[in-house]
Amino acid sequence: MRYFTAGESHGPQLTAIIEGLPAGLELASAMLDEQLARRQQGYGRGDRMKIEQDRVEILSGVRWGRTLGSPVTLVVKNRDWENWLEKMSPLVEHEGLAEPVTRPRPGHADLDGAMKYNHRDVRNILERSSARETAVRVAVGAVARQFLKSLGITMGGYVTELGGIVAAPPAAAYPTLWQQAAVSELFCCDPSAEAEMKHLIDHTKAAGDTLGGVVEVQVLGLPPGLGSHVQWDRKLDARLAMALMSIQAIKGVEVGLGFEAARRPGSQVHDEITYNPAVLGQGATTAYLRPTNHAGGLEGGMTNGEPLVVRAAMKPIPTLYTPLRSVDLVTHQPYEASVERSDTCAVPAALVVAEAVVAIELVCGLQEKFGGDSVEELRRNLNSYLTVLRTF
Repeated sequence: MRYFTAGESHGPQLTAIIEGLPAGLELASAMLDEQLARRQQGYGRGDRMKIEQDRVEILSGVRWGRTLGSPVTLVVKNRDWENWLEKMSPLVEHEGLAEPVTRPRPGHADLDGAMKYNHRDVRNILERSSARETAVRVAVGAVARQFLKSLGITMGGYVTELGGIVAAPPAAAYPTLWQQAAVSELFCCDPSAEAEMKHLIDHTKAAGDTLGGVVEVQVLGLPPGLGSHVQWDRKLDARLAMALMSIQAIKGVEVGLGFEAARRPGSQVHDEITYNPAVLGQGATTAYLRPTNHAGGLEGGMTNGEPLVVRAAMKPIPTLYTPLRSVDLVTHQPYEASVERSDTCAVPAALVVAEAVVAIELVCGLQEKFGGDSVEELRRNLNSYLTVLRTF
């Protein structure tokens, strides 16, 4: 599976084309809308979330609720487009109807992109580099989640840190933690930490500043052997890292212990291996077990059968209502950077996007391993592989 997205933040719509989905996957707009609604939630979001109320339209590749095997086209309309018709029009007769934006914002792609593409109006950069693009990526990820669900693979996550406040999730199974996060305004499993986070967000908003944080994604039911050790670009952990780093404002990625592994001796990092055939009757894919999961379900670039655990660190949103200093591209005079409508904190949204891109990469890994032009064929291939693993 591969996909492309197109569209600008204030253009008429965002579009995605997905190629390579197998035939027979159950798919409906309501399944995708659920994930887009999650992306718009979160304490500390800005006014645009009240405007858009995102919905997905499926324009091709699906008939009567199931994929055909042909390219799937998804569209997310921008409801705010009518207010930007002249500013963002593709028609030459509308040229000059909007003042150019010549003051690049620190922390954005504005200046770099203007230099790269020889623009003097940084709106030509900020419209596409905006995190608004993630709305349609979440739609693609929702398709991938449905693919995983059809194979018995489940996923979720929660916010583990916000503005330096670290949450302490209770000792519970991941599905229970996902349920707790789902009813939290910050997708956090620690009510005490969440209260502190909300207070910090309020204080930060009043000061015209912004906050970042850390999100964690977990996936259950993955078979061992997705990815490969034989080439650098086939290592699943590397591809997951790239996918997570492609999300706007993400500046760091961890797998399992992550950076903590560098601070411990090897005896406290590597997961020992045990063998217990009794677990095969309890739904396990293999009798080989690891009592700990410091590796986060990935060893040597491949899944090992344990839960996949990855984290992503999001920097504070760089659009500040108390602007930082910048320089005008035309006059070269110092100014305070221009302010576009923004959030105080979008860490919960980053979790939803992180889940989406992880789901996409896992679908690619499953297809590479098991092939299949239909869901039924891929499932047969997977079940045959699992049968072999149970006797390994």
